[in-house]
Amino acid sequence: MSTASIKLGCIADDFTGATDLANNLVRAGMRVVQTIGVPQGPLDTEADAVVVALKSRTIPALDAVEQSLAALRWLQAQGAQQIYFKYCSTFDSTPAGNIGPVTDALMDALADVEGSDFTIATPAFPDNKRTVFKGYLFAGDVLLNESGMQNHPLTPMTDPNLVRVLQAQTRRKVGLIDYATVAQGETAIRARIAALKAEGVGMAVVDAVSNDDLLRLGPALAGMPLVTAGSGVAIALPANFGLAPASQAAALPAPGGLQAVVSGSCSVATNAQVAHFIATGRPALALDPLRIAAGENVAAEALAWAKGHIARGPVLVYSTAEPAAVKAIQGRLGVEQAGAMVEQTIAAVARGLVEMGVRQLVVAGGETSGACVQALGIAQLRIGGQIDPGVPWCHAASPVAPQGLHFTLKSGNFGTEDFFTKAFTVLNA
Repeated sequence: MSTASIKLGCIADDFTGATDLANNLVRAGMRVVQTIGVPQGPLDTEADAVVVALKSRTIPALDAVEQSLAALRWLQAQGAQQIYFKYCSTFDSTPAGNIGPVTDALMDALADVEGSDFTIATPAFPDNKRTVFKGYLFAGDVLLNESGMQNHPLTPMTDPNLVRVLQAQTRRKVGLIDYATVAQGETAIRARIAALKAEGVGMAVVDAVSNDDLLRLGPALAGMPLVTAGSGVAIALPANFGLAPASQAAALPAPGGLQAVVSGSCSVATNAQVAHFIATGRPALALDPLRIAAGENVAAEALAWAKGHIARGPVLVYSTAEPAAVKAIQGRLGVEQAGAMVEQTIAAVARGLVEMGVRQLVVAGGETSGACVQALGIAQLRIGGQIDPGVPWCHAASPVAPQGLHFTLKSGNFGTEDFFTKAFTVLNA
């Protein structure tokens, strides 16, 4: 591939977040390839943007830094003109990281590049009702810490003030570019950046309550060596490279094969999606984490169950549960052990379903998506059309599906209540 074609090099801290970002870039006219982990060599296809998907959101900060720097080196070798570090629109992290430490490390690694002493941070994604006002993150009409994210099993978010949250994670001074400045557009934003830099600020949280705010912010980011954000800002960056929305950017092969959904997310949105799927009368099977912990072959049982139902339409295999149930299981097994065991079981189910003939697969949950993609041996994927904001269909070859399969990796918090059924309708329209 001609490295000159790579305009934007992206590092995403989980797999659903990577497709979320890629989806917005495709909608804005970029041809996007997503890789699973850091590739061993150059890509074999043309792309305007490459998104390197890591599984680094909740791992130890030092490991997240190491993986992110490896992704940066690979993207630089491909000629990427700008780097984009993508994290979740809920900014979920802990005081130890990983958003701050990874941003620090990327800025340090880019120190020889003019302008690398400053970057912005905004998880704003208005299409999914994530907005930032006066530095406070809202999910819908409530502050982040009232949205259900305070109950996140791995990264509970109890403080909605992003300046405070980020400052606890970085050695650089954190500032704010507020909505009044953003509303005035590029010139005012650039002036505010210059003023913040003069005050010794190295990172600034940026307010955005609408897509118009993001589109006003975009031009001010042209030439910034490193941008850090959720996926929302992505709608404004392709224009900086002279690109405009084009339908061919989202073209995928025609779909076929059996249909299935696997879900490991315990978010409010995914709980509602599971309930809706079940309410429609479609077959669904819940996995019991305690039986998994006891060493029972829960995955084999789930696949045997699916085999009896899947010919008649999509099936759902899920470990999704309400926060109280999740906490009870974590109390017995430990947070990390409970999550890892369930993820690996769902990943084994996903692989078995594809071996069974599933070629249209919905995966819900960031950590779950990472485990499933790895179990399927997928190295890179093409990004297609959007199902719901932040969630596209993708296509990739797998050792267990050499001709390729369609799949979507849904962040736990994303998607309408009928997402699990709507996804297949959208793909086959």
